[in-house]
Amino acid sequence: MKLIRLTAAAALAALASSAVFAESMPPAPTPKGTHLGNVIVNPYGFSPLTAVINRNTKHPTDIRVTVKGKPEGGVDITYDVGRSTLLSNDGIPVFGLYPDYRNTVVVSYKLDGRAITDTYSIVTPALTMPYMDNRNITALPQPKVTKLDTAFRDRLYLVNSGTRPPKGSEVNWIMPKTPQMSKSAANPSGGSLAFETIPLNYVVDTQGEFRWWLEPQAIYDGINYDIADRGYAMGFFPTKSGTYTFVQGQRWIEMNLAGRIVAKHPLPPGYIDLSHASWEMPNGNILLRAAKYRYHRPDGQIVQSVRDFIIEVDRSGNVIDEWDLNTILDPTRDALIKNLDLGAVCMNVDLDAQGKAVGAEPLAPFGDAAGVGTGRNWAHVNSVAYDESDDSIIISARHQGVMKIGRDKEVKWILAPSEGWKNGLEKKLLKPVDKDGRPLKCSSTGDCEGGFDFTYTQHAAWPRASKNGTIVVFDNGQVRHYEQPALPEMNYSRVVEYKIDPKTMTVKQTWAYGKDRGYESFAPITSNAAYQADKDTMFGFYGSVGLFDQTKGTIGRLQEVDYKTGDVKVEIDVYNNKASAPHYQGHIIDLKQAFAK
Repeated sequence: MKLIRLTAAAALAALASSAVFAESMPPAPTPKGTHLGNVIVNPYGFSPLTAVINRNTKHPTDIRVTVKGKPEGGVDITYDVGRSTLLSNDGIPVFGLYPDYRNTVVVSYKLDGRAITDTYSIVTPALTMPYMDNRNITALPQPKVTKLDTAFRDRLYLVNSGTRPPKGSEVNWIMPKTPQMSKSAANPSGGSLAFETIPLNYVVDTQGEFRWWLEPQAIYDGINYDIADRGYAMGFFPTKSGTYTFVQGQRWIEMNLAGRIVAKHPLPPGYIDLSHASWEMPNGNILLRAAKYRYHRPDGQIVQSVRDFIIEVDRSGNVIDEWDLNTILDPTRDALIKNLDLGAVCMNVDLDAQGKAVGAEPLAPFGDAAGVGTGRNWAHVNSVAYDESDDSIIISARHQGVMKIGRDKEVKWILAPSEGWKNGLEKKLLKPVDKDGRPLKCSSTGDCEGGFDFTYTQHAAWPRASKNGTIVVFDNGQVRHYEQPALPEMNYSRVVEYKIDPKTMTVKQTWAYGKDRGYESFAPITSNAAYQADKDTMFGFYGSVGLFDQTKGTIGRLQEVDYKTGDVKVEIDVYNNKASAPHYQGHIIDLKQAFAK
């Protein structure tokens, strides 16, 4: 009997102990001295330099967050949080934390009519890179500030970048055999499914510190073979709702700076290989640069097309419209392509082919290689923008030029040298004029008098906001005037602005910067530029400086230049973690747009 009583007592004690153990793992408590809820670092699992202060069903208003900068020169990050942002995160999002650091965060707000200021101490983890190999020079990119005007101290720059996959590209599309092929022959490949890189997307401040980081595994899986998780995350574009859209292979994604993936939209049937560009239209629809699955050419061949389709989709993923550039432009025009440097065609970098031209290869294999004809990289569209004034799109086709195309699929104008245009497209060419409207003489390859120059292998042809008819373009400058320079060191890149008059079909060059910097700022691929009204500057991101230098990581140069004086106000060089690993684009962060709603 005594033994039975002891056993029962032990069982009761065990139950009590179990209950205590379960109760010993509650959520984190509200920090002492604060008035809302607990703090969750990396609340959505993919952005370790963010946090959320839970609101605990309370309704604070007039919220302002300040992440204090490090002692001795660190940059404070301050922003307001609107009601929609508060409710969407069930708390106050904290953006701009330092990695591997005990951050001080000050939050002021009103609660039940009372003004409150809470101070939080938030510890963050170190940043890590899960995909590395023997090509790594460093584990993470390395920002270096080389020039800073104190008036720009509060700037934050988003870098849309990537690095080389350790195992390389492992997946590709197959295409149907041609009638001439043997039944025993293997199917050819095509399209650009193999175009992929490890995503590196982060925000740096003007002290060269990381203040936001997107974990690569949030959107990429380089271990398994799901094509939805491959590709290259590109074309970050801010939306009216404070999110960003971007494209990645077989889907487009929307996320916010709190690190929450809002949506992952698969491409609709019949379209493949998103890369380079997304753009939100005033009606909320998204323009995407895609390609066509099993495109039927006029000669009967069936191919996967390459970077030559624009589609408009709504937020449900329905296709509203498409622009088939194979029927709108001329896929056989080779004026630039035949002289293109094979060493760098977008992200396809081949050191052994540097300085070699593509040449005329009408029978070149189909796929993601420079060449003419549908099924090859004849257009290489790397940007698309919408012009609400006439319901048209403006595209940068790296291998052809810059052009505007209407909803009716008719070309409105072309900004490119005159060589090689035919079938009526030659009538759409803009004619260069000087500041007084006088015609300028130009050769067929674009060598013009009066300081005017066209763009060559350009990126990011974007209209300048509130200045109708003006576009800003990043002129990479490969094969300028359709020829390879005598020496590689003669290459240079520019940020350039043009004023276009569609009535007279003329174009003026109204601003340019970069020629005098020469080869040390030459970015043969990627990059972008945009005018910044708040500071009256021209922002440029030179995404591939030093691309062929194997001794250091490729530089992504963040730069702001005074529009009136041409003085450099900001210059930050971000060295990638591998050589010959270019960055894609850079952007200036607008915290009001991201959090104030």
